[in-house]
Amino acid sequence: MSLKEIIPDSSRVYIGNEVPEEYLKDPYVRNIPGVYGVALPTSHEEVVDLVRLANEKDLTIIARGAGTGVAGSQVPIHGNELIIDVRLMNRIHELDEETLTLTVEPGALIGDIHEYVESRGYFYPPDPASKHSTIGGNLATNAGGLRAVKYGTTRDYVREMTVVLPTGEEMTMGSLNIKSSSGYDLKDLFIGSEGTLGITTGIKLRLLPLPQANASMLLAFEDVFKATDAALAILASGADPSGVELFERKAIYYAEQHLGYPLQTQAGEAYLLLTMDGSDQQTLTARAEMVEKAAQDFALEVHRLTDEEAQRAWALRDAILIGLMEFTQYEMLDEVVPINKFAELIHHTKHLQEKHGLSVLNFGHSGDGNVHTILMREELSEEEWLQKRAALLTDLYQKVDELGGLPSAEHGIGVVKKSYFEKMADPVNLKYMRHIKQLFDPDNRLNPGKVF
Repeated sequence: MSLKEIIPDSSRVYIGNEVPEEYLKDPYVRNIPGVYGVALPTSHEEVVDLVRLANEKDLTIIARGAGTGVAGSQVPIHGNELIIDVRLMNRIHELDEETLTLTVEPGALIGDIHEYVESRGYFYPPDPASKHSTIGGNLATNAGGLRAVKYGTTRDYVREMTVVLPTGEEMTMGSLNIKSSSGYDLKDLFIGSEGTLGITTGIKLRLLPLPQANASMLLAFEDVFKATDAALAILASGADPSGVELFERKAIYYAEQHLGYPLQTQAGEAYLLLTMDGSDQQTLTARAEMVEKAAQDFALEVHRLTDEEAQRAWALRDAILIGLMEFTQYEMLDEVVPINKFAELIHHTKHLQEKHGLSVLNFGHSGDGNVHTILMREELSEEEWLQKRAALLTDLYQKVDELGGLPSAEHGIGVVKKSYFEKMADPVNLKYMRHIKQLFDPDNRLNPGKVF
């Protein structure tokens, strides 16, 4: 059996030199080799046949969705891989209102899922800034996003998933049951495995009732250190925000340039943008007062935003990376530390900026300790950029380790953070991760060379 026999549609199969350039370039990975081919299946059955073909031809496999990953998990690194691109498996199949479960395919975009369920009065809480990422990719990295501080991450909202193993076997993990004490939890093992254990072909997501009221607030601060102190005070106040986003003035500048309008305040050098949700507006008003009281010793300004103002402010927050991409070269990290160490990590990034002569910006989810540190190339030559970047990253990840943190909170390890992860992880943990990989993928066929 050949690739074109499995998928006769020529618009869904590319072999050798036919492979589009989009599959062979990445902003974080250099010197990407050519691949055997690319296939875009539209069904579970086609994925099974493609994996069996890879076994027959002794090909390695990379599963891919929207290609929005920033750790290199979806990027060829050896050559001669078969890329299985599931973006055409994007159907939203069924909303079961009795069990509050949504059945989707892995290529469904997270933004489309939000729109679909909210139009029907339901709520899927995980909210990555990249609304055009796929739900399959979100599972692969256990994506968190803007509301993780209150609602948790993708793992908390997957009831059941069907995968094709690298041997061609099929497996369904989890169930519609709310509780389980029946054997090992294989579902949670696969979530966050970055495509190294299986290819997801079907997902049942847990939904919540849609909150009836929402409120957003924007706070301006003299510097990023005051902002981090205020974030901790707000979290301890009982205001119970669903999202607390921190960003520096220079980071939001690029988003302003991209979208063509300014943030509602230009005071200070750092900002917190937070949102709260609940059953009624009166309760939210009381919680907004808690925020104001908690931040009064730190903030220059506090603004309660109208719905329109909130929409524009959150659009700016979501556009930070797009703005950076448009105007400069950068590297984005997603380190995470215990919440009480968040401010210390921010302080340390500024120390490293001075030590290494490399501009550093920070934004991220201050409510859960997840920092998106941005290293800016600016006017540096390629040689200077690579040298300074490597030195700063070594120091930064050493500090993250000292603080009890981890190299990735929601983007994954891929190849970009692999060397740092291997240094930071307990050798016993790595040993058994490799054993698990060997058990499920004895031929090392699925996404080899990623994570560890």
